[in-house]
Amino acid sequence: MSPHAAGRRRVHRSVAASLPLAVLAALAVTGTASAHSDQPEVTHTATLGEIPLGAFSNALLPGTVDDDRGIELGGIGSDIYPAGRKGEFWTVTDRGPNGQIKVDGKKRRTFPVPGFDPAIVKIRVCGDSLKVLAAIPLTTSSGKPVTGLSNQQGRDEAPYTYNAQKALAYNPNGLDTEGIVRAEDGSFWLIDEYGPSLIHVSARGKVLTRYVPKGLNLSGTDYPVVEALPSVLLHRKVNRGFEGLAQLPDGDLVMALQSPLSLPDGDVGDASRTTRLLRFSPRKRAVTAEYAYRFDPVNVVDPSEDDTSELKISSVVAVGGDKLLVEERTDKAARIQLVRLTRSADILGGRYDDDTTSPSLEQLDDPAASGVPVLDKRLVVDLGKVEGVPGKIEGIARVDHHTLALVNDNDFGMTDGPGAFDAQGRLVDSGIETTVVYVRLPQGV
Repeated sequence: MSPHAAGRRRVHRSVAASLPLAVLAALAVTGTASAHSDQPEVTHTATLGEIPLGAFSNALLPGTVDDDRGIELGGIGSDIYPAGRKGEFWTVTDRGPNGQIKVDGKKRRTFPVPGFDPAIVKIRVCGDSLKVLAAIPLTTSSGKPVTGLSNQQGRDEAPYTYNAQKALAYNPNGLDTEGIVRAEDGSFWLIDEYGPSLIHVSARGKVLTRYVPKGLNLSGTDYPVVEALPSVLLHRKVNRGFEGLAQLPDGDLVMALQSPLSLPDGDVGDASRTTRLLRFSPRKRAVTAEYAYRFDPVNVVDPSEDDTSELKISSVVAVGGDKLLVEERTDKAARIQLVRLTRSADILGGRYDDDTTSPSLEQLDDPAASGVPVLDKRLVVDLGKVEGVPGKIEGIARVDHHTLALVNDNDFGMTDGPGAFDAQGRLVDSGIETTVVYVRLPQGV
């Protein structure tokens, strides 16, 4: 057993050991395909059962949640990464239950369980159920929960209580966690939407370093912060920072910006189809390359959608060498593309990292025609045409040459609007469950 595993066992009780078996029981929902076809197909489905969020959180960090408002554990579909054994995966929650409610015509971001602490969750596919094997809370240098609360007034959405009536305090330690990979030494790398940030986390969940854009000026954190990312990322769209993270065979990391930058303004970002991928060297502690990635038209990704701003990258997966799977999606549909990161496509440090450049990269109707080396891509699978794939797929893992594991983000069963909670302040659950599906690709990848 590695010293990291031994340390984790001493410091944190696994959820499996600290919660009642009845709480951890997962529910059977659907069956397994009996035969393969020559088309992509779902071959297995497993669903997470009911685990009270308060019990889950307080088993990791006692006293952090005093009222979970009837919310169950969910939101672990922000990403999925193979854990080494067959059917086992590392996942990560996002910042916790959150929604939006309009007050006086303006949307307010709500945090119904403000004490919730994002966590790394290890799961196993057991038949038609997902079993929680262990969980690791994310903590500051002094061992306090980082929370998922907004960081900076004026830059991040103001946090409010469940009914949007009372403002909550900002927390510079807060993380809106998304992608996850595990390093050879047992530590983890995560990404965050607030900064946007790249976060190095110990095997026991302590934030070792948070890498943020130059000029962010994030102060008051209880962990080290290093301004090592291009300053142009300060123009990330609100709630659309980093969402995809991959680990290449050489140990380098690739971060995907979920949406085009708001450069020079939000209207441009909403209309643009060009976002960015960044390559980071943990050894050099620096970004070493940047790439322009071009979305397909929104009605190609999702025939039911005509709003370009709904396009997002939610997952990237390394598949050998410098090749990546990239998921383009809306909330209802997704397509997986294959790209290769070439030296000739690197735009790091060029004119489009200068936020005074006009037109900006995001303003170009056809970046390639303007001389920008956009990444070439090839469609691997249109998930919108694969029966049995749930909506809002945010995590993808490669199981083998012919199989991908997909996980959805069920948003902790929350919906937006004043009807998300009843008159007693208890959740009116959406009924959407956290689900892992295996998709077989006949042509392989």
